Amino acid sequence: MHLACLDVDYRVRGAVAGCVLFTAWTDGVPASELVATAAAAEVAPYVAGQLYRRELPLLERVLGQVVTALDVVIVDGNVWLDATGAPGLGAHLWEALGRRSAVIGVAKRRYVGAPSIPVLRGASTSPLHVTAAGISPAAAADHVREMDGAFRLPTLLTRVDRLCREAPLPSPTSS
Repeated sequence: MHLACLDVDYRVRGAVAGCVLFTAWTDGVPASELVATAAAAEVAPYVAGQLYRRELPLLERVLGQVVTALDVVIVDGNVWLDATGAPGLGAHLWEALGRRSAVIGVAKRRYVGAPSIPVLRGASTSPLHVTAAGISPAAAADHVREMDGAFRLPTLLTRVDRLCREAPLPSPTSS
C-alpha cells in the first residue's frame, strides 16, 4: 500500500505543508518525508467552516511531490461536516485527488454534526474522531486504531505535525 499523513503549520511569514509516506498501517517510521512552503501572501485567510480554502492549496502543493499513486491519505480534520454530506477539508481533498485515493479525516475534537466514529487509542479517554471518503468509515476507524503508537495520536500523525513545525520557511528575498 501507499499511504500518506498530511498536515499544515501556519506562521507569520507563511506556512509549511508536510507529508509522511508509509506502506503499512502498523509502520512506526516513515518511508519518506516531504515538505512544501508558502509565503504569507500565498496563504488564504482563515474563514470559519471553510478550512479547505486555506489548507487545500498547501496540501496539493506537497502532494505534487509524491511520485507514486496513493491508496489512502490521512488529514488532520474532518471529511464531512454533517450527516447530509456537507464537505469538509477531507472531502475537498478527495475531489481534488479525482476520488482515486481514499481520504481519512482524523480530528482531535468532535465537529458538532459531523458523522464521525470515535476511536480510543492507548490509555487515552479522549477519542479521535474519524471520518472518511472512498473507504468505509468503519474500516477507516479500524486503520487508525491499528496505526503504530502507544498514545492517543498515532506515531506518524505526530511525526507529520512535528515535520511541519520544524521545517524552515525560505528566507524572504530582498529586491
